[in-house]
Amino acid sequence: MNVTVFGATGAIGQIVVDDLLRAGHDVTAYARNPAKIPPSWEEKSVAVIIAEITDAASIDKAVAGADAVVSALGPSMDRKATGLPLVEGTRLVIEAMRRHGVRRFVGNGTPSIVDERDKPTFQQKLVGFMGRTFLPRAYRELLGMSEIITTSGLDWTIVRFSAPKNGPARGVRRQGFFGTDKIGMKVTRADIAAFTAAQITDDRYVRAAPAISN
Repeated sequence: MNVTVFGATGAIGQIVVDDLLRAGHDVTAYARNPAKIPPSWEEKSVAVIIAEITDAASIDKAVAGADAVVSALGPSMDRKATGLPLVEGTRLVIEAMRRHGVRRFVGNGTPSIVDERDKPTFQQKLVGFMGRTFLPRAYRELLGMSEIITTSGLDWTIVRFSAPKNGPARGVRRQGFFGTDKIGMKVTRADIAAFTAAQITDDRYVRAAPAISN
């Protein structure tokens, strides 16, 4: 498949790109900073587009010809950050997908996003409280992005996680929905990326937001 990845040079995005390549997909990587592009991507024929996430023309170019879109975008945790650029960027991505007839979207999020299958637990409520209280701008951006995605009418999946950490993949041992499935707090970025990349060809969680942990 041809897969376009937004946020491709982030901590999770880079691993997603590599996982997609290993699975035999062709990848278009969309990023802001050319200095973060791994040299190995040129050897692996990754198509790279460098632009801001609010650049409508570049987003349209990146989405054209794709079979699926992955967004590894996440709000800045910098308290000095202003505005909600990822909300506008997500809207532009969804509009481009509609124009080009691309149905499959896979993104990332936190338990602050509530799935209709959830039975909210203390863990989920705690994550929401922490976000609203200590990172209100990032919290609003995350919810704004998710609303655009979940009301898009596309075949979307949002992979939720609480406490990403570095380290080798250990395998996603718990997945599902809060209050029904037992979901832990920690998960490696390698496992988040692997689970995210796998959703491209997995329809179990279409129009759902599964939570995962190690």
